[in-house]
Amino acid sequence: MTLTKRCVAEFIGTFWLVFGGCGSAVFAAAFPDANNAIGIGLAGVSLAFGLTVLTMAFAIGHISGCHLNPAVSIGLWAGKRFPKFELVPYIGAQVFGAILAAAIIFLIASGNPDFALTGSNPLATNGYGEHSPGGYSLLSGFVAEVVLTFIFLIVIMGATDRRAPAGFAPIAIGLALTLIHLIGIPVTNVSVNPARSTGPALFVGGWAIAQLWLFWVAPILGGAIAGFFYSRFFEAGSEIPREAPLES
Repeated sequence: MTLTKRCVAEFIGTFWLVFGGCGSAVFAAAFPDANNAIGIGLAGVSLAFGLTVLTMAFAIGHISGCHLNPAVSIGLWAGKRFPKFELVPYIGAQVFGAILAAAIIFLIASGNPDFALTGSNPLATNGYGEHSPGGYSLLSGFVAEVVLTFIFLIVIMGATDRRAPAGFAPIAIGLALTLIHLIGIPVTNVSVNPARSTGPALFVGGWAIAQLWLFWVAPILGGAIAGFFYSRFFEAGSEIPREAPLES
């Protein structure tokens, strides 16, 4: 499969992740409104993000690997599973897919007269401090994003290891992202994905752009550490040979 076709797959997959995940948060988390909500809530939004990855992993995993996330691509590179020269095209496709999804969410949401780019997290933006859903600090947000992305990459690398049961990786990865959102939505609205954070932030502007650095640095750091760690300690062939037993 050519690099161009794989990047198109990444563009579509990341579009679906942001449109499905952030779209569910914008349109369905609290419906019809926060004071009389019968929407899907935190658990529903978490499941939506997990379902986007699960469905796309089956749809395009065999085409592009279904990264959908710069932190995943960089983590796989750090884990020696992805070539360095393909990082920029993959990341570019992911970011542009996320931007298009955010644009369409904004377009649809603008059709509601009550919608406005105000409040703590319009368009499901990520934030810390006063823009954290639970009021968590910059340090809390940074630690959460690093740790959650680290675990996400460990799950991805473990589930796609050639020694793992074949065919089940999308389920494990999708459920892992669901759990990550159940844990982290109150802290930062959960990124673990710089592309997912960038799309909505560009339309919100202001504070969302000012805080965007954290949602690039922390996930990439967590992903890179996980990739190195897995390749060093868990990858096939990384075991330290045991000394032969002494013969009597």
